[in-house]
Order: sequence, then C-alpha cells, then structure tokens
Amino acid sequence: MKAAVLHELGGLPRYEEFAEPVAGPDEVLVRVLAAALKPIDRQLARGSHYASPRELPVVCGMDGVGKLEDGSRVFFAAARRPFGAMAEKSVTRREFCFPVSARIDDMTGAALPNPGVSAWLTLTQRAKLAAGETVLILGATGVTGQLAVRMAKLLGAKRVIGAGRDERRLARLRELGADSTIRIDADGEALRDAFAREAGEGGFDVIVDYLWGRPTEALLAAITRPEFAAITKETRLVQVGESAGAAISLPAAVLRSTALTITGTAGIPSREILLEAMEQVLKRAAKGELRIETDPVALAEIEKAWGREEQSGRRTVVIT
Repeated sequence: MKAAVLHELGGLPRYEEFAEPVAGPDEVLVRVLAAALKPIDRQLARGSHYASPRELPVVCGMDGVGKLEDGSRVFFAAARRPFGAMAEKSVTRREFCFPVSARIDDMTGAALPNPGVSAWLTLTQRAKLAAGETVLILGATGVTGQLAVRMAKLLGAKRVIGAGRDERRLARLRELGADSTIRIDADGEALRDAFAREAGEGGFDVIVDYLWGRPTEALLAAITRPEFAAITKETRLVQVGESAGAAISLPAAVLRSTALTITGTAGIPSREILLEAMEQVLKRAAKGELRIETDPVALAEIEKAWGREEQSGRRTVVIT
C-alpha cells in the first residue's frame, strides 16, 4: 500500500510503499479516506514529543476517517505502530473507532475531532465552565482556539473574549460567538491595558491559554491587584499550549493578590469521559453547530504539505 513513511526523526515523510497491516485480536482494519495533519503529528515526527517513535520506519498520522470492513464509516485513532493514519490502510482497536454521521463530510470528520475534543475537555473537565461565566481564550485565532470560542458560547458562557494576532480571524470570531476581541501584537503596556479593560470589575472566570509567553505575562499583570481587596470569585486558568513561548516570569504578587488557579490539561481522561466528549463534538458537528476550515492535499503530495506552513485557523487534511 502507499503511505507517508518516516525514516528518521526530524526528516520529511515520503510517499512510498509500506507493508499492509493485518488485524490482530480485538483489532479492525480501516480503509483510510482522510487524515488531518496536526501540530502533534509534526512534533512526533521531529522527535520533540514524549510519545515520538523509537523504532523506524513508521507511517505518520495519529487519526483519521475511514471505512471498516463492514462498510461503516468511522473516525479512528491510536493506530498500532508502525502503522498510521496517513496511508491507504491502517489498523487499530475497535474501541478507538467512533461512528461518523453521513451529514459530516470526510474532511470535517478527519479534522474536527482532535481539536474539538481537546477544546471540549478543556472547557468542561479542566476549567469546569458554568453557564453565565466570562471566558477569555488566549490564542483564539488558531484552529482549536476558534472551536473553544464557539464551544464556550454553546456551553452557556455569558461573555467570551478572544485574543489573537490574525486580524482577519479576530473579526470572524464575532460570527462564532465572541463578544469582544483583543489584538495581542500590541506593545506590553497597551496589551496589559486591553486585558484590564475587558476584565472590568467582574474579571475573568475562565482563561484558556494556548499561547503562554509574553501575552500571558501581560494578562497576569493586568489582573494583579495593586491594593488589598475583597475576593469575590476565583479565576481558573488552564494552560494548553505554548505557541508564544515555553516559559513565563510569574511574580509572586500575582498569586497573592488574586484568587488565581493555574492548571494544565493533565493528559488523557478516562475512556468514559473521552467517549462523551467525542459524542458531543460529532453530534454538534452533524447539527452544524461546529465547523472547521480545511485545506485538502493528496497523500502523494505529503512531503510538500509537511514542509509547508499551515495557514492560520485552517487544518490541512491528507486525502488518500
């Protein structure tokens, strides 16, 4: 079969022949239709992720959409190595396959679940967002950030503020439900003032941070109180990504002057929670409540696609 084959960490996958998978006990063969090219796929191939392969060659791709031998169309994940999703065929365990509605096309079915489930779990499990709360999404113009904006509104947030660099994408956030937006490419003082203005007297209940680095430092400076004050509620910041920097400077005054809790995404939840999140994302996609912008590329063009920078807010999908 043809596949996107990685021969060395840090290299580019090549379109070439690879042995076809054979299903073992409790496994299913998948005839792949489409597979999204995500940041984590690149991290795994670079060797910069803790789950990067230790034995090569391998086929790239964590997940995708395909058909099982009984003809059912599914979203599948966790292909057994050395097989992956960017191939004509793959293999995984049956419990890692989820039915995809006929109302969801292959491109959306491949691209939406990974960032969609991530955003859903961040808001519901880690941030514990409640209806009526105010939410700030740092990095709202990226693929997952846009979904987080939309989901926050679907979950009943009273106000959603999106912060990002891409001016055109920031304008589109209004269509997704954002009540206000912040340009994070302003200088330090202007950015801090923008965060303070949007926080207002009530502050933020939930902050989802896909950026870290300088924007987060400006945000923390904005919510640091300069005087003793009664605390009326807690702000929950969930650290998800580091596209603006891997480290920040955190003055002690930030934690002493505000009721701020910082948590991470904390790995993979239980299967029951994961299944519920997947069902919610696919159900809402079928109803048209969740969408994702995609760019198709043929499997044969994988080397070019891999080396090309992804457009802001869009996801490349490999068509097999």
